[in-house]
Amino acid sequence: MNSQRDARNQAHPSKTNTLSLGIICVLVLVITMQVWLLTAALNESLEGDNAVKWPAFLASTLLFLAGAALLRYLPDPIRHARKSSRHSSSINKL
Repeated sequence: MNSQRDARNQAHPSKTNTLSLGIICVLVLVITMQVWLLTAALNESLEGDNAVKWPAFLASTLLFLAGAALLRYLPDPIRHARKSSRHSSSINKL
């Protein structure tokens, strides 16, 4: 599984940008759904209907876990790879 992550990190920058943009769009959608669930649960709770709060909490927890799992697929920043190569070259000069 480590080789898959290495391949993703060494991908062409345009592919990396496309992947990052897709994941970020899905994460924005997940956060939007969580805010909507919070608003709906608060409205129902303030009206006295408490039957909605636990299903909304469970759905929000599942959305959070899905978002956390998506973060794993984001590629490492390109700066990180350049920084480590510069660091190793400066060590070799010493």
